[in-house]
This record gives sequence, C-alpha cells and structure tokens, in this order.
Amino acid sequence: MKLSQLFDGSRPIISIEIFPPKTADGDAALRRNISTLLKHKPAFVSCTYGAGGSTRDRTLAWCQEIQSAFATTAMAHFTCVGSTREELLDWLAQARAAGIENIMALRGDPPAGQQSFTAVEGGLGNANELVELIRATYPEMSIGVAGYPEKHVEAPSLEQDLQNLKRKVDAGADAVFTQLFFVNENFLRFRDRCQQLGIQIPIVPGIMPITDFARIRRITSMCGSVIPEKLASQLEAVQDDADAQFEIGVQFAIQQCQELLKEGVPGIHFYALNKSDAVQRILNDLGV
Repeated sequence: MKLSQLFDGSRPIISIEIFPPKTADGDAALRRNISTLLKHKPAFVSCTYGAGGSTRDRTLAWCQEIQSAFATTAMAHFTCVGSTREELLDWLAQARAAGIENIMALRGDPPAGQQSFTAVEGGLGNANELVELIRATYPEMSIGVAGYPEKHVEAPSLEQDLQNLKRKVDAGADAVFTQLFFVNENFLRFRDRCQQLGIQIPIVPGIMPITDFARIRRITSMCGSVIPEKLASQLEAVQDDADAQFEIGVQFAIQQCQELLKEGVPGIHFYALNKSDAVQRILNDLGV
C-alpha cells in the first residue's frame, strides 16, 4: 500500500524504521525484532540506505523480505550520494521491479572525509531533484521526504530550511517524516510554520526512544537535535546503569507520544535501531 493511501486521515498510523545489519547474526536478530513489532500492526516498515549507497542492495533485499515474508508495506530509503543520474534510475528500476511502491527520498550525508556534500559529475545535488526524478519516472510511486523541526545542521536559518522543504513538497512528495526530536513544542512550531507555507501533506514526527544516553548524545551532536536539560540530567545521573537509562528514556518517549497524539499528528515514525524492546513498551502503553 502507498503512503498516499495509508495517510487517509482516518486514524494516526505507526511506522518503524530499521537499517540493514552487517552480519548474519544481525539479520537473525532483526527478523526476531520485526516479528515482535509487527504484532502491533505498523502501517509500514522503512529501511535505511547506507552512507554513500553502501547498503543499496541490502536495502532492497530487506524491503522485499518485509513485503513478502512479513506481509507488511515497505519504504526504501534512497539518496543522491555518489551516484550519477543513470545509476539512480537503475536503482529505481530495480526497486520498482522488486515491488517497492514507497521511497524515502534524501540528499544523503557527505561521504566520510568530506565536510560538505558535493554531487558527483552527472549526479543530483538536492533531495528536491531526487523527488522530481522519481515523480517524473515513476509517477505511481509514493515519496516521503525529511523535515527538521530544529533545522538541518547545514541550513543557514530555519526559514531557509523550510523553503528547502517546500521545494521537496512542491516537487511531488506525499509525506514529511521528521528528524528525531525531544521537545514537542519545537515540532508543533515547525508544523505550524509548514502549514503557513502551504505545506498540506502529512507531517509525521520521528521518535527515537533513548536506551543508551552516550549513543543518543553522539546522534544528536551530528543532527542538531536538542535534549532537554532535565532529561539530560536524569540520564547523566544513571549513566552507569543501563536499565535505569532504558526506563527513563522509554517513559519520556511515552509521554512525548501521548502529547503528540493529543495534538492530532497523522502518525508516529519510530527509529527503532533494529531493536524491539523500547518501541514495544511504548506501543503497549499507548494501547496500539
């Protein structure tokens, strides 16, 4: 089923994001965790696309498995990094032949060792160009794009970042999925400003439950997301107690999700990090 059909406004939908493991043991563990999370009937599972396109084949393989073995809609991530237009079209043809109907279109991060993104010769430089390419080549596909409630780290201002998002939406995106955040007010202000710009497609909050404070600090240092001081202090106080970090992080995420659902969000997209315990606890508490 396509994003454009899933977000029909009848109810908020739940989605899960995974990444392709690097080992056979990782594959087996992910299959177990997907099976656990699918008991909550998420609308779809998305699979990331490794840095520089390093997992492009694995991304497609996992999306095929999600749809065939698990009978659940998949969304494949897709970036511009390191690929010419012809190579991008080749990957899209493979995705379409594999039965993938939903694409998460991203510019992608600069390759390791590069400070800024530079398109390869014959490639694309921005996500809106990738959306245009997908929409022109496979108009039947549904397309998700990324939004940044607290601004993309490379954007000179939030206003410029919102204009960049508007270009992606105008190019043909069907839904916006946000970067992880921990301050709901920042998301709500972002949503309001998007609506003021005329962005009418669903804006879906991205939630990453904190289960390891050190890991989250590394992630937020790269993406610019804000961790509230009170939450940071609570986690720092138990940084040597993994179980306590898990409980604090999960309870915070439950509260986040409850507040967001009351605000009428069209869905919640969980960054599960290939594990099921935290997201399962949250969904159980939410009654999903």
